[in-house]
Amino acid sequence: MSIEPALMSLTEVARAIAMKQLSSREVTRACLHRIAEWQPHLNAFMSLEAEAALEAADAADAALGRGEVRGPLHGVPLAHKDMYYDAGKVVTCGSLIRRDFVATATSTALQRLKDAGQVRLGTLQMAEFAYGPTGHNSHYGPVRNPWNPAHITGGSSSGSSAAVAARLTFAALGSDTGGSIRMPAHFCGVTGLKTTWGRVSRAGAMPLSQSLDTVGPLARTAEDCALLLSIMAGADPEDPTASREPVADYVAATRGSLKGLRIGVPATYYVDDLDPEVGRVLDETIAVLKREGTDIVKVELPDQRQMSAASQLVLAVEAAAFHKRWLIERPQDFGPQVLMRLQNGLAVPAITYLEAMRWRGPALAAHNAATAGVDAVIAPASPIPAPTIAESDVGAGPNAGAVLQRLTLFTRPVNYLGLPSLTVPAGLSKGGLPIGMQLIGRSFDEATLLTIGAAFQRATDFHARVPKPPAK
Repeated sequence: MSIEPALMSLTEVARAIAMKQLSSREVTRACLHRIAEWQPHLNAFMSLEAEAALEAADAADAALGRGEVRGPLHGVPLAHKDMYYDAGKVVTCGSLIRRDFVATATSTALQRLKDAGQVRLGTLQMAEFAYGPTGHNSHYGPVRNPWNPAHITGGSSSGSSAAVAARLTFAALGSDTGGSIRMPAHFCGVTGLKTTWGRVSRAGAMPLSQSLDTVGPLARTAEDCALLLSIMAGADPEDPTASREPVADYVAATRGSLKGLRIGVPATYYVDDLDPEVGRVLDETIAVLKREGTDIVKVELPDQRQMSAASQLVLAVEAAAFHKRWLIERPQDFGPQVLMRLQNGLAVPAITYLEAMRWRGPALAAHNAATAGVDAVIAPASPIPAPTIAESDVGAGPNAGAVLQRLTLFTRPVNYLGLPSLTVPAGLSKGGLPIGMQLIGRSFDEATLLTIGAAFQRATDFHARVPKPPAK
């Protein structure tokens, strides 16, 4: 084929392998070539299993030759955030504490992708225990942004976003507890889907906050995200919180039209104090959506600052509870920023946590009432483009704390409400850094978000832009 295999989208390369236009070995070798070129500059991979990947690719090709098709990902090489347990494999969770932890079972989300035919490339870097919004990791070093290695990727799905953006893997699982899929998607120029709480099983995925954690993909396109969600979504006996809500035809949804859809633009909060470049991209995105047939209306949302604060409280307490034993026995093995955040969680009174949990229902009801007249809400994923690694390094940058607080302003309320949100690449800053917009939907209505995202991507090419290769 004329296009380099590694530059194809997930759906394109899966189709090419299925039609025997490309072999899994060819595609896997193309990814490994780019990994060798980019990894020294990005630090995106935690582990690389090149020989095993090529052997698995050969096996996939042989099976296809016999007419055996495992599923819609047959022979497609993928790598995922290093927090999804895979039986017999080391899963570090980005930490020193679990540097040698070998999983005894495989996470449901990962197993469903394996059953669909994926080839394992290795594992991807992440913030320590998924508890950091920038991509810094005091044990394994920061992951660097492919568009400018001096800048952050966003976290905690740092390796996932960098690897997808640099075309080292066609897609990657991330996780989103306070914005850890959407921020990296925004900063690295990829598409990221934060699913409804309970839409995808969390069995076998490292927990951070049981009330907020969600599993979702980072990929090149909304269509790719739809394919992955269609494979992973649904009830799971291993996870009682995985919903039995019917699974929509997400792939078909990406072929839908925008005509007749109403999209709300928040009157406040998500449009306040924006970096001018982010504000420009928001206006340009709204213009595209209007041109494609949507009706744009203003919406008055409930107090988002309260929801953001409540989300932080819930996360702090639940993360501290999960890590309590290690905080007592191995505090020296945490990075300083993660240790500080976990210790802060121990200091939250039980009544404060319970009040934050009790308010979730009324807060969701208020949000649903405010958005009853629209199909989705559009907002920036973050008020700023990616800051530098230096200026967001707590303990090094003098204003790092303020930078970190600003990064997550627009993501935490969605986690608190348990809603789905799709982030799509929507433009570039004057400095050449990606800027993403998030679409916030109704519970279990990922299909509408994917319809909007796919239509936007048919009308624009931001998702197809690739960062320049690193200097030789």
